[in-house]
Amino acid sequence: LLCFRTNIMSVKQPGAPQSAVYFWFLDESELLTVPDGWKEPPFTKEDNPRGLLEESSFATLFPKYREAYLKECWPLVEKALGEHIKPSLDLIEGSMTVCTTKKTFDPYAIVRARDLIKLLARSVPFEQAVRILQDDTACDIIKIGTMVRSRERFVKRRQRLIGPKGSTLKALELLTNCYVMVQGNTVSALGPYSGLKEVRKVVLDTMKNIHPIYNIKTLMIKRELSKDPELRMQNWERFLPKFRHKNLAKRKEPKKKSVKKEYTPFPPPQPESKVDQELATGEFFLRESVKKRKKMEEIKVKQATALTKKQEERNKAFIPPKEKPLMKKTAKAPTEGKLDIEAIKDKVKKAKTKKLGAPPLNPAPPTSSATDKKKKKSNKAKSKG
Repeated sequence: LLCFRTNIMSVKQPGAPQSAVYFWFLDESELLTVPDGWKEPPFTKEDNPRGLLEESSFATLFPKYREAYLKECWPLVEKALGEHIKPSLDLIEGSMTVCTTKKTFDPYAIVRARDLIKLLARSVPFEQAVRILQDDTACDIIKIGTMVRSRERFVKRRQRLIGPKGSTLKALELLTNCYVMVQGNTVSALGPYSGLKEVRKVVLDTMKNIHPIYNIKTLMIKRELSKDPELRMQNWERFLPKFRHKNLAKRKEPKKKSVKKEYTPFPPPQPESKVDQELATGEFFLRESVKKRKKMEEIKVKQATALTKKQEERNKAFIPPKEKPLMKKTAKAPTEGKLDIEAIKDKVKKAKTKKLGAPPLNPAPPTSSATDKKKKKSNKAKSKG
C-alpha cells in the first residue's frame, strides 16, 4: 500500500519518473497475477536479529497405535527442527510438545512445528510431514466424521474418495500436487495453497454424495486451459462440464393411503347403545326366555354355515384335477382341393425305373443286344486260353 501510495503521489507531482507513470496506467488484472518463476525471498536472521520476546508452545495428543512409530522417528524430528524449536515426546501422557528457544528468529517457525506434530499424530509419515517446514508448503486437516449421520454411508463415501486400490486418491494427488492421507474421521492434505483449496472442495463434495470423478474431470480441464496463455485471463465456465444432481430414487409410497376427511366443526354423532337398538327393533319388550331362544337360533345358524364351509374345504382334496389329453389333435387335411391322380402315377413310374429303388416284381426278359455282348466276351476269353 505504501508503494502504491508513493507512486500515485509521484504521478501527480511534476517531474515524476517514467516507471511510476507506467505503474499508474497498468491493468488491474496484471497487478493481481504473480509472474512466472517468482519466489518469495526466505526469512533470514538479518530480518529479525533480536529474536522473540516471549516463549510460545503448542501441544497435541496422539493415539496409542502411533507410539512405536513416533518413538522410532523422534530423533529425525529433533534434527529437522534444529536449535530454533525444541520438541518433546511424552509417552506416558501420549502427547507431543513444541516450544521456541532463545535462538528462534522466525516467528512463523513455531506454527510450522505445530503443524508438523499434528500431521504426525494423524498417521502422516515423517518423510511427507517434514515438507511443512518449507515456505511454499501448507497443510489442511479436514474433519469428515460428523458430515454423515449413518456410519455405513460414511464408510462407503470415504472408500469412494480412496477409490479402487487408491486410484482416485492418486489421481487427486497428481492434479493438485498435494499429499492426501485419509485416516479415521479426518483427511490430512499437505502441499501448495492452491492445491489444498481444490482438495478440500473434492473431499467435502464427496461426503455430500457427489462422486469425486466429476471434480477430477474439471481439474483436468483446468490444468489444460492454464497452459494456454490466451485463455489464462478468460472465464472458463464455458469449457467446464456441468453435472446436475439427479435423485433417481423415488419416495416409497405407503400401501394404505389414508384419505383425510373434510373438516367439520360439529362433533360426530353419538353411537347408539344396545338398549336403543333393542327399543328400535322391539326386542326390549320381549321376555327373557324368548330372547334366549332367539340367541340360540342365531348361534345354530352360524354353526351350520361354518360346518358347511369346513366340509367344502375338506372335500377339495378329494376332487381330481382335470387331466390333459395325451394325444394332440392333428389338423385334418383339407378336402376342398382335388387330388391329381395322373401326377401320382407318373411319380410311381419314375420311382420304379430308378436303380436305387426296390427291384421290380416281374423282371423284363434280356434283350438281344445284351446276349450278343455276353457271347463275344466268352469267345475272347477262350481264344486267350
